[in-house]
Amino acid sequence: MILVLALFGLPASVQAQESNLPARESAIVVQGTRDRPSNWRQAETDHIVVISDGSEKELVRIAHNLERLHFLLSVLLNRIDRPDNTRKLRVTLVGDGAEFDAIDLRNLRYSPGPFARAFPEPAYYDPREDGAVFAASRFDRKILLERGQSLAGLLPDLVRATTPETVGAPGVTGENPGTTTALAASYAGSIARFGRDDPLALSVNEQSVPQSAEGRIYAGYARHFLTTYFPHAYPRWYVDGFGEIFATLAIEGDARIEYGRAPDGYRKVLDRYARLPIADILTGRYLKDRKARERWTPYHAWALTHMLFFSNERRGQLHAYLATIAAGGSMEKAAEAFGDLDRFQRELAAYGASKIPYEQMTYPAGRAEGPIVRQLTLGEAAFVKGRLELGAQIDLPPPGDTAREDAITTRNRWLENLRKDAGRYPANVQAQLLLAEAECRSGNGTECVTVADRALTLAPGDSDALAWKGSGQARLARAAPAGERTALLKAARQTIAQANRADTENPVPLLAFYRSFADAGEMAPDVALEGLMKAADAVPAAPAPRLLLGEALAGRGNPGAARAALIPVAKGAYDSPETAPARALLASLGQ
Repeated sequence: MILVLALFGLPASVQAQESNLPARESAIVVQGTRDRPSNWRQAETDHIVVISDGSEKELVRIAHNLERLHFLLSVLLNRIDRPDNTRKLRVTLVGDGAEFDAIDLRNLRYSPGPFARAFPEPAYYDPREDGAVFAASRFDRKILLERGQSLAGLLPDLVRATTPETVGAPGVTGENPGTTTALAASYAGSIARFGRDDPLALSVNEQSVPQSAEGRIYAGYARHFLTTYFPHAYPRWYVDGFGEIFATLAIEGDARIEYGRAPDGYRKVLDRYARLPIADILTGRYLKDRKARERWTPYHAWALTHMLFFSNERRGQLHAYLATIAAGGSMEKAAEAFGDLDRFQRELAAYGASKIPYEQMTYPAGRAEGPIVRQLTLGEAAFVKGRLELGAQIDLPPPGDTAREDAITTRNRWLENLRKDAGRYPANVQAQLLLAEAECRSGNGTECVTVADRALTLAPGDSDALAWKGSGQARLARAAPAGERTALLKAARQTIAQANRADTENPVPLLAFYRSFADAGEMAPDVALEGLMKAADAVPAAPAPRLLLGEALAGRGNPGAARAALIPVAKGAYDSPETAPARALLASLGQ
């Protein structure tokens, strides 16, 4: 469905473009060294954009493999060669675990597990309304199942047992500067230099399993594919397990791809952690059981989902189970599809004792082309992490939540820092766009318009800049005296219409146009509702457009369509700020 708001008589304006030419020329001088290349690169394929500060070789391999994984999933789920108007997933690969943890990312719409403490989630995912983002570390790590005795603690005793002064060698007078002390100091310096990756930082009797950084990236993309191209309500264990099946993706040459192999150490993990009752998993009861959090791991989710995927008998039962949940049915009712759960429990316990199946596929190399790579400028790189942090910083707990006041304080502090950073890069359009969005979503209409105008000076006609300016204008219009409100709202919608004409596929102006009516308490016209539908199609996994669509359809007396829009939000795998209002509205619609 193609929608251009300009077709409905909203006039264009070129005045801003004409008045901004001198500023655009001066911006060339201001940029200076900030346009120099950074160590960040971007690789873009047909369906993914990957940004990394690692090596170009690693970036190209991961981006190409993600495009291959997209093709594989399209084949497996019968989506090959179908039209695709969805926004590309933006993947950001950060350095080691400490650097990733230093970015203030709180998963508000992604909550896998809950898993045992040894298995913290090393990734960030947010299905935002302008396109989903994913971030993870580029470095492998190990999952520590049981701590051993650190060699750091054993080293001094070992040195004392083997140095001459300890064994009473002839010629030793006790005036030796201290071999033990010197070696211990040397070890401490080594730890300071290398941290957890120091080659001497080893333990004896330790039990651990490796975890591939690339595997976490592939698992994250598989989950995104499922919830984007098949946006239904799913049980959390299934979405978690679905991703794990593709974590061991392997590529051979340019034409062979493999998936479904067991992860390294899976047997060790399954033997160490007692299994949950299968009935608790299938009905979702484990999500509310505190004890379950010490028994459930990603490896258990892998084992259950893998068995169902590769079992001819159970696969049909899985489809029936998922169909019941997708239609809004309870998980208890859905679990009946599996029949005798005691028998199922025995089958799952025995799964993996013999050879575990996996699959290989040969395909034409041209079906998954390699990426186009470019180097980011220093100015662009300066706001990579800020773009990631935006969702976690701006979105607030609902009114009445005890955490709301602290969240507002944190947001305001982050926003003030962003203003300073954007001020240091006045000629960087991405910096101004990021700040304009942050101001607008924080309710600062005047600041939003001001910063959006700065972005338009740098990039006249930019769709996002126009959309945020129009959103800021609409906010100011709603606060204006009643006699001025209608004219100001009309002007705001004209600005948003310009944004739509600049990029008819961009969901941001489509959502802004609909909200200009909904937030003003007005019935949105059909064109605005059609735009909302198109936005929801562009970002199917994003809960906010679905909630808006459900509200709009319910208000127009179409409860069936409203339920279809709301169920993935109200009963989806992961809770979000939109979950509670979606559930409340769904309950009000009845059956």
